[in-house]
Amino acid sequence: MLAILSTHPIQYQIPLWQALAQDNSVPFEVWYLTDHGTRPSFDEQFGREFAWDIDTLSGYQYRFLKVNSGAKINQFTRTRLAEPLEQLFKTKNVTALWIQGWQVLAYWQAVWQAGHVNIPVWLRGESNDLAPLPWWKARLKRPILKRLFRRIDHFLYIGESNRRLYEKFGVRPEQLHPAPYCVDNHRFASQAELLRSQRSQIRREWKIADDAFCILFAGKLISKKRPFDLLSAAGSPLLKKIGRPLHLLFVGTGEYDLPLRQKSCIAYDAENLAVINEMPVACELQEGPLPVASFAGFLNQSEISKAYVAADCLVLPSNHLETWGLVVNEAMASGLPCIVSDACGCCEDLVSPLNPDYCFRMGNPDSLANSIRRLLEQPPAPAALAAHISKFSIQASVDTVKNLYLTTKKNS
Repeated sequence: MLAILSTHPIQYQIPLWQALAQDNSVPFEVWYLTDHGTRPSFDEQFGREFAWDIDTLSGYQYRFLKVNSGAKINQFTRTRLAEPLEQLFKTKNVTALWIQGWQVLAYWQAVWQAGHVNIPVWLRGESNDLAPLPWWKARLKRPILKRLFRRIDHFLYIGESNRRLYEKFGVRPEQLHPAPYCVDNHRFASQAELLRSQRSQIRREWKIADDAFCILFAGKLISKKRPFDLLSAAGSPLLKKIGRPLHLLFVGTGEYDLPLRQKSCIAYDAENLAVINEMPVACELQEGPLPVASFAGFLNQSEISKAYVAADCLVLPSNHLETWGLVVNEAMASGLPCIVSDACGCCEDLVSPLNPDYCFRMGNPDSLANSIRRLLEQPPAPAALAAHISKFSIQASVDTVKNLYLTTKKNS
């Protein structure tokens, strides 16, 4: 059996577990450390209580392990195994252990415990070689990660920058296996297709004019996402004569809720519905530099497709802490072209192959404005967009897992 260890039920991973179960070639069980996201709980970055509105616990076998009380998945030492796994490995006849990174202490404990009973370990993490590190931090990090990586038998890489990171730590080519980062492309494509005929109605709901070029920002309104770069780019002279009014659509919540609103001419605000009756006229008369924006608030998984259908493109301006950017997968699967910063892990895999100009220099609003202008002038063909995102599919990862499991079992 393949034991898959994860911090909690993650909405992006669930379709992969369900597809593996449906394929039925690999016996497996997902072992969760916490139930974060399955019940309403406070998310510090969203700044609100929420739970995903999709079923994250059906269609596959799982269990919750015993961990320390008060476990926090975003703090390394705050999520620890409370009981050794050796007996569970034996009881479940585990052939291999698959961990989803190294960001919590419990992952490290599991790797060492698997080593005690000679169980091979697989790793699929998000980190890449794009983040600039001070020399002293790199010097500290290298021996620690090399020690961990020596205990990993196989590395499932999500993209090119992730693969390069492993190579720089001495991982051999035969240890590397492609498992592209993906979402449920079919679900997002289907939802978008169902909503496409309602595009004008959705835009009217959010006070977006039919002739406006709508740029979507979808994610937590926090520093690593750099939403203010989009505001700055919207006011760039490069976008003054594009023939269409610009309209920004912010989907998400976070610490920048109020500052972003203070720097925008608000057409719609889900957190303050009184704005609907007051601001559209004011926005039309606004002659200052403030860009027109609608704030849709937090949209859960069953609602986010409305934004992908309403918008004309998505922008992800994040810094190097954005190790991938699965919102780009979602948008592209929905038929929406994307512009991302060159610091995002998905840039060279998802966006640049369609047009290198769709990747801009992180932290440079003029570079972002130029990318927006280029996309306006030369949008990707819908067929090319669909063909490209189809390469980043759940089935591609299922195939890799199947082949690797059969090889591991044969050699065990």
